[in-house]
Amino acid sequence: MASKVYFLPWNRINELYKFLKAARVFNHVKSRNFIAIKMHFGEDGNKGYIKPEYISQVVKIIKEKTAYPYLTDASTIYVGKRSDAYHHLLIANKHGFNIDSCGCPIIIADALRGNAETEIEVNLKHFEKVTIAYDIYNADGFIFLSHFKGHEITGFGGTFKNIGMGCGSKAGKYAMHHSSQPTLNNKLCIGCGNCVKHCYQKALSLLDKKVVMDKTKCAGCGQCIVNCAFKVFKLNWNEDPAAVQEKIVEYSYGVLKNKRATYVNFLNHISKFCDCFSLPKNNPLMEDVGIVAGVDPVAIDQASYDLVNKAYGKNFFKKIYPEIDSTIQLEYAQELGLGVRDYELVNY
Repeated sequence: MASKVYFLPWNRINELYKFLKAARVFNHVKSRNFIAIKMHFGEDGNKGYIKPEYISQVVKIIKEKTAYPYLTDASTIYVGKRSDAYHHLLIANKHGFNIDSCGCPIIIADALRGNAETEIEVNLKHFEKVTIAYDIYNADGFIFLSHFKGHEITGFGGTFKNIGMGCGSKAGKYAMHHSSQPTLNNKLCIGCGNCVKHCYQKALSLLDKKVVMDKTKCAGCGQCIVNCAFKVFKLNWNEDPAAVQEKIVEYSYGVLKNKRATYVNFLNHISKFCDCFSLPKNNPLMEDVGIVAGVDPVAIDQASYDLVNKAYGKNFFKKIYPEIDSTIQLEYAQELGLGVRDYELVNY
């Protein structure tokens, strides 16, 4: 049976509040529930994150139900402004996320140093247990607000990237990434050290002005690839991207276990790389499309994928990442019973 996915064109973004109310996708939110609004506050220099004025419309609806919303995310495993709660909150505030602008507090879900976590049993293909941020686990329900765009490992990043990778603790993020290790051609290396600076795991170092890698430390996060201007690093496009997609879905399975959620994808500022990168080249590559909302995460990501490709005129994700089949995550999520790829698009 097809799931309903509600669509608002981007040129009517000023009607977001009315659209979300009309879609009636927040029925799981009950009075006095602690509702985690899981989102991404954007890295320093990045402009792709969902803006506070849109977040506030979601908060307004949750507060009308006399529930307790809070904005949340978990720490990253790479060097940046979101690798601990202290700096994470500073960058969130710099980007305009605070109680005054959004109407609710921000709680970084894995605490000060990113080590507050809990294990959830899943017994799936890659993991018997998944390790997620503690105050994700403590939520009574979820609203996942996801910026839909390209992703250098999974092809696209949307709802499942936001749930699985986004809610994983640092240990969980390592577990999801570690099979995707890049190769390097240090004949192309000029010894600038930019990749070393951005390697959170300290897997990279310079030896005789050339980069070397300790593969026992590499988590496969992809920061070296994006931060190298000389194409020293390259992922082996074999089974690894598929495995990472499946691992993200298994983490999503754990996060959603015995919980209910709403999913809202923002199809704007559609860039090649994810919002973790603060590079000038991470600019939008096509027109803004719109907003989709629903209660089926598989259908939401499938509809987002289709709408972006339709607006682009061909398969946008195959254009930017021809080596990656980004639909593996959708098929595996459907296989695990998290939703269905078949959907009915309801235009607002």
